[in-house]
Amino acid sequence: MLEKFEAYQLAKEYYWRCQNLKMPRFLRDQLLRASSSIPLNLAEGSGKSSPADQRRFYSIAFGSLRECQAILEIEKIEDENLHTLTNRLGAIPFTLSKKRP
Repeated sequence: MLEKFEAYQLAKEYYWRCQNLKMPRFLRDQLLRASSSIPLNLAEGSGKSSPADQRRFYSIAFGSLRECQAILEIEKIEDENLHTLTNRLGAIPFTLSKKRP
């Protein structure tokens, strides 16, 4: 099922891209924790049976993405492809977290 979940696939790619960024260790560690939280929460949310539980996990994934964006901004990471991926990825959990049954 996860192979067809676009947000999860994009989130894995996002995590892999973040692994290659150079920055101070404390921010890199935080970036890797936050970027790994995105696919993990998307996957967990997709397995929940109630829409409220799903929205909660999708909201956490979106919050983790925002944390990543802040770190990239603080570190002045100017990778246009990464920023495009961030925006593309962010739209999905944002929408899913607002979706009502």
